[in-house]
Amino acid sequence: MKKSKKTKKSNSWKIKQHRDQYFKKSKTLGYRSRASFKLIEINKKFKFINKNTNLLDLGAFPGGWSQVAAKIIKSGKILAIDIKQIEPIKNVNFVKGDFFEEGVKNEVLKYFNSNLDVIVSDMASNTTGNKSLDSIRTNNLCIEVINFSKKILKTRGVLISKLFMGEDFLEVKKLAKSLFEKVNFFKPNSSRKESKETYIHCEFLRTL
Repeated sequence: MKKSKKTKKSNSWKIKQHRDQYFKKSKTLGYRSRASFKLIEINKKFKFINKNTNLLDLGAFPGGWSQVAAKIIKSGKILAIDIKQIEPIKNVNFVKGDFFEEGVKNEVLKYFNSNLDVIVSDMASNTTGNKSLDSIRTNNLCIEVINFSKKILKTRGVLISKLFMGEDFLEVKKLAKSLFEKVNFFKPNSSRKESKETYIHCEFLRTL
């Protein structure tokens, strides 16, 4: 009996996971996701999370990034948002909802009351199989986050967001540079080599 393409793809994914050092390490250290190491690497490079940081985690499911942040932040506040429910994390407040709905955005604004230091976003659109379309959709999420950041971040605040290298990459870069004084791009070692993902690091909002 022949295996379906779907079964073969699923088995191939499982094999890759078990060979993946970051997947193994996340299990050993009790992290909810291998993606936890991406934030660890990004923070090691740019040093934007400390014990007093107020942090917003967008696209938080399953909670790996909030988990990393909560190990560092002791006096600040952490708010995680996702359309999927996540298991509770100590010292992390969670809102189940769509960040792009005005009601959720207003809840975020009210929670931090203009006292937000850092926004982190590991959001990506659901994959369609069309890499170009997936890239555009994920980068549109990044654009939404960048535009929202100017409403809520402190002047010296930091934004970290996932984006994909694609045809609209320059559009994202141009927008970021129009709003922030410092803009950098960084691909963590824990990002899969075949992935087009990278992360944008923005700092110091421009003032009029």
